[in-house]
Amino acid sequence: MPALRVRTTLLRAPALRALAGAVALTAGLTAGLTACGGNGSSSASDAVPAGNAAKGTVTVGALSNGAARQTDLAVPVVPSIRAELPEQVRDNGQLVIGVGALPAGFAPLAFVGSDQRTLTGSEPDLGRLVAAVLGLTPVVRNSTWENLFVGIDSGRTDVGFSNITDTEERKRKYDFASYRQDNVAFEVLSTSTWKFTGGYESLAGRTVAVGSGTNQEKILLEWKAKLRTEGKDLTVKYFPDANSTYLALSGHKIDAYFAPNPDVEYHAAKDAGTPGATRNAGTYSGAGATLQGLIAATSKKGSGLAKPVADALDYLIRNGQYGKWLAAWNLSNEAVPASRINPPGLPLTNS
Repeated sequence: MPALRVRTTLLRAPALRALAGAVALTAGLTAGLTACGGNGSSSASDAVPAGNAAKGTVTVGALSNGAARQTDLAVPVVPSIRAELPEQVRDNGQLVIGVGALPAGFAPLAFVGSDQRTLTGSEPDLGRLVAAVLGLTPVVRNSTWENLFVGIDSGRTDVGFSNITDTEERKRKYDFASYRQDNVAFEVLSTSTWKFTGGYESLAGRTVAVGSGTNQEKILLEWKAKLRTEGKDLTVKYFPDANSTYLALSGHKIDAYFAPNPDVEYHAAKDAGTPGATRNAGTYSGAGATLQGLIAATSKKGSGLAKPVADALDYLIRNGQYGKWLAAWNLSNEAVPASRINPPGLPLTNS
């Protein structure tokens, strides 16, 4: 997976390796780590678009096995935005959407649906919504994380919707149109009264689990070092898999689990009403204290797609479909007020 949930070059590539691992075992779906293997081609399956775009309806949250609330959204073609498309894309009539979810997917963002065939998730759903605004047929192609970018580079893929973090390094080759905050979050038992207040100080005396080699581990260890200089302590623990982490949480051996925000929201929704029910105790920007990390639609630099995609996203934001899409996937806490073209991204010094 992608994004700051993970790493840019080192810390941000298959972000959802940590993300997916945290939810896969509790999901009962084919969710897990992403971006491994592949043979250089866009493998996997072309997903069947949900809904009937020809009639102006896009279905989000379909085949999610309980990960989302299925919702039909009316999305008209907007001729003025369609006119901004590069002529070749407009004449082709398709928007080829790249998702890097092989081999196992990463719920709730992108994973094989309950029909064991269709790629579902918040990311391909948003790609389908954008395609509807542009009056294009969405063709969703699933591949490994690495081959997602090979597809964009070669022109076989028009735009990536795959939890891709906006970074200064990636801007050398790609254009971005942002659509979601890139956040990490603390997951605690529903019975816990602790809340993350936004600063490292609230972690003094706490025991927190985190995935090794992830961006959230980097953040947590920096906070631990700061607390130590103040004579305070933060205990950081590691577990081999998601099951053992959640067993430790339910057994009160740890106070919280620090993971990508979509992971936390997904697990909390799946386990609601069970003895091990959890909640989100607070979020933090994956890019750190001085910059809000952003997830963005990614196209080849200079392809001419960034503006029409950003304008389509803004249309969806203004007219409510965007908010309903986020709500369907329990991601409303990552909403942005507008899409931005090539906004400041994760600095090269933090890659």
